[in-house]
Amino acid sequence: MLSILILTTLQPLFSQTCCSGGVPLSNNLGLPNEGKGAFLVGINYDYNNLNTLNAGSNVLDDDSRLRITNSILTNLGYAITDRISLEALFTWVNQTRTISQFGNENFAETSGIGDAVLLVKYAIPEILGKQTVFNIGLGTKVPLGKSDLTTEEGFQLTADLQPGSGAWDVLGWSSFSKGLNFRPSATISGSFTYRFTGKNTAYLNNMAAYEFGNVAQASLGYTDQFLLFNTIFNPGLVFKYRKAFEDKIDDSNVPNTGGQWVFARPELTILVTPDLRLYARVELPLYNYVDGTQLTPTVRSTVGMSYTFKKKISNVIN
Repeated sequence: MLSILILTTLQPLFSQTCCSGGVPLSNNLGLPNEGKGAFLVGINYDYNNLNTLNAGSNVLDDDSRLRITNSILTNLGYAITDRISLEALFTWVNQTRTISQFGNENFAETSGIGDAVLLVKYAIPEILGKQTVFNIGLGTKVPLGKSDLTTEEGFQLTADLQPGSGAWDVLGWSSFSKGLNFRPSATISGSFTYRFTGKNTAYLNNMAAYEFGNVAQASLGYTDQFLLFNTIFNPGLVFKYRKAFEDKIDDSNVPNTGGQWVFARPELTILVTPDLRLYARVELPLYNYVDGTQLTPTVRSTVGMSYTFKKKISNVIN
């Protein structure tokens, strides 16, 4: 009875929500292993604009709803050996939601530390032939972010607006890359991530258990390389597929959650020095299919930099 009451009461709040408006954890995993002793630091800014309202795959003529997510992401990577490495991702997130209807505007905003990811990775070179590297990884999402923020009136905000999820997740990750024989400067690469989400058992002041839907994500891309002004540029194009399953509250499906998306992502990396990289990418939706009615991404952009601190090797004179 309690579950039915909660679902009935919160139905207006959950309607027209979004499954892709939070912190982009899966998008920013997969630091390279630069060799034993190498320590890599990356800092990214991610902007996600959601102003497209979908019912299934149909775009509705309604721009009265706007979601914006601003994220600061810090990646840390350390190579224990040439094959085994550790990776950590820490986040800070700001989310806003604006609904304009009948001359009135409803605005909500949250900010704070988001959840983190810890990942152990293992690299297997040339398992798929020459000039190939295959990586596998296993990790967890740590619920560092708050999941019980409230409005000024004291009402707890819905789960999709909270900086954190309040739940531990398990992540499986893999990637591959292969150099092309006909063009030595070109590489094809891909990745696959699956997130098994846990439950936030303290949702709504311990009145319910909320569980975001599991998420599967796959990508395939092409990257090339050219020299300009004595600097190496790496342009690339990536296609990404994302599947999010429906959220649940007390084991009942939450309306207007879950869906499938296909994106195209042109990107550019600049090797300022062998250790310093600058990069930028823009993600554009090609296909959206959502369960019910939801806001979906209109455009997403990311800029960032990374620096590799390599362990000094002492030369032994024989």
